[in-house]
Amino acid sequence: MASNPPSAQPGRPAPALMKLAIAGAALLVIVAGAAFYFASEGAKRAQTGTAEGALTVTITDATCDPNEITVAAGPSTFTIVNNSSRTVEWEILDGVYVVEERENITPGLSRTMTTKLAPGDYDITCGLLSNPRGKLHVTPSAASAAEAAKPSMTAFIGPLAEYKVFLVMEAGALVTATQQFTDAVKAGDVELAKTLYGPAHTAYKHLEPVADRFADLDTAINARATYFEKQEEDPAFGGFHRLEYGLFARNSAEGLAPVADKLLADVTALQQRVRGLQVPPEKMADSAARLLTKVADSAATGDEDRYSHGDLADFQASLEGSRKIVTLLRPLTEKANPDLAKSLDAAFEATSAKLAGFKPQDQYLSYDRLSEADRKALADQFASLSTEITKLNAALGLE
Repeated sequence: MASNPPSAQPGRPAPALMKLAIAGAALLVIVAGAAFYFASEGAKRAQTGTAEGALTVTITDATCDPNEITVAAGPSTFTIVNNSSRTVEWEILDGVYVVEERENITPGLSRTMTTKLAPGDYDITCGLLSNPRGKLHVTPSAASAAEAAKPSMTAFIGPLAEYKVFLVMEAGALVTATQQFTDAVKAGDVELAKTLYGPAHTAYKHLEPVADRFADLDTAINARATYFEKQEEDPAFGGFHRLEYGLFARNSAEGLAPVADKLLADVTALQQRVRGLQVPPEKMADSAARLLTKVADSAATGDEDRYSHGDLADFQASLEGSRKIVTLLRPLTEKANPDLAKSLDAAFEATSAKLAGFKPQDQYLSYDRLSEADRKALADQFASLSTEITKLNAALGLE
């Protein structure tokens, strides 16, 4: 299947540099093949075992109950109930790395999440990002021991190497686009900064399947105001959306220079982390599916770009970043499960067509112009695509 690569960003490296990067990555794979083998082996999740029932976690304004949880390794199901006065997210964190999350849990409602956890100790967020974190202890199980003994699938070395090249190139494009955007902000050129906000933010969206796993940087770069106690006035609210708020809601760049400097520093730090990142095979499809579930949530609420209303371009960028992963895995998918390969092709085409319907004259509509019915249809389409991608790991023997 022909892939749909993300649109070229300003300052994207030349083809010669791309070839050099690919050649370097190929050499790295040869040298580090054994490292991929053991990294892939150690990162597997339990194949057997099911949760007896969902474990309920209740979020209040100040904490979560319980705020210390112990489960066995393998599949676990959590029901997150929001009894606070604010829309919240719930995350499982391994250091700064987001293992799993649910966003946009509105007051009085609940969300259910099933994830596979390896033995170890994790943090959990409890409502607002400024609240103290809870603890999640995952104890070893027979299933996790059996899974750890499984050999790695060397067939994934090629897709992993190609994905690493893609991530490195996209991280470079993100830094370049963000530099141009923040320079305009610091110069006080509001109109130019407005035009450069979208390209810079969509550059982040191309990376988001892995970028939002780094909880500290994702919060600094892309957290929305609703996740902070004082919302737009909260000192911790920064990144793309703080600049978006100043430019589009207040039509001013006043006081934004420090925010712009911090954003550029954070995306540069992300670039460095991406260069050293090793993505386990089972996290490729998992990251794509998880991101598109978040897109479905955002499509329903219209809260991604609440000041500029450029949500549709962000959704397209997220689709492109996720499709890159599925495209790299497609040769393996087609061999293991041809029907799934075809259904994924169809799901991506349907989602692309749905987005294209909101792009008259080569420019996406402002998201506030979409009807509730349109938003729901778009959310359902992304949710359906995410569901198809969740079938990949089982088809490829990664569960």
